[in-house]
Amino acid sequence: MSAGSVNKVILIGRLGKDPEIKYMPSGDAVAKFSLATDEVFKDRSGEQQRRTEWHNIVAWKRLAEICGEYLTKGKQVYIEGSIRSRQWEDQNGIKRTSYEIVAREMKMLGSKADSERPAGRGTGAGFDAAEPAPDPPASDPPGPSSLPRAEARPESEITDEDIPF
Repeated sequence: MSAGSVNKVILIGRLGKDPEIKYMPSGDAVAKFSLATDEVFKDRSGEQQRRTEWHNIVAWKRLAEICGEYLTKGKQVYIEGSIRSRQWEDQNGIKRTSYEIVAREMKMLGSKADSERPAGRGTGAGFDAAEPAPDPPASDPPGPSSLPRAEARPESEITDEDIPF
């Protein structure tokens, strides 16, 4: 194996809001949601403290559709993907950097009771969805009966202008 670099992120946390789903002009779905992870530690005085870190998650294509269908605020999920930075200017012209996680795989965690959904939305206990290595687009995306896989959007095609929010 040659020396290279790795950009891989694994998070387990709870959704801070329902996923926001939008569609690109090409018809590809994009899901965006926040995920909270907690770190518990003792401070210098021995008091237990909790630090919550918020992560912006973006999913593409079939994985985005699955996230929109099965995830809701408060759900515990496993997310695997890569971190991306974006530079932008705020209203005062100051350059800012924001970070987001581009999800490649999602697994719903928690008990079956945690995953029960309102009528028409299904249940997702134990459900997982992953984006395999980029392949040519299939003629028809998989239907609900074959939910586990979603196509990956080639990373070289993703630009800041692609994300519609």
